[in-house]
Amino acid sequence: MNQRAVFDSSTLVGALLRNGSVPDQALKRALNSFELCFCPQLFDELEAVFSRRRFERYVSKEARQVFLDVLRQHGRMFPISPSDLDGVSPPCRDAKDNMLLALASVSQADVIVSSDNDLLVLHPWRGVSILTPSRFLTQFEV
Repeated sequence: MNQRAVFDSSTLVGALLRNGSVPDQALKRALNSFELCFCPQLFDELEAVFSRRRFERYVSKEARQVFLDVLRQHGRMFPISPSDLDGVSPPCRDAKDNMLLALASVSQADVIVSSDNDLLVLHPWRGVSILTPSRFLTQFEV
């Protein structure tokens, strides 16, 4: 079975905005070698960010939709319940990031890829590695 990875929204946004960037390389590696794990809340967050007008000058609406479609096709959706969120322990100092920790727990992910210091300080969290995109690329060379 493939290892499982959770990517935070800022890393996914970075991957979309800059082809060839470290976040883009990390996502491409994960798409080839990992099972990507998502939850409806993460997709809601991505869709909200991608719908902002300022994105139109960087990435077309069609390209944003294709990106989301690729994630949906190559990822696996895991529902996150309020009790899953309540069960996050230790919690993140930024409560909004508890959704990613709950997703990692529910999906039995091996790694969370993020540049968010609020998450990175928890490494490892309940046996789940929390790595920057750069560290992910180094640790999981192909």
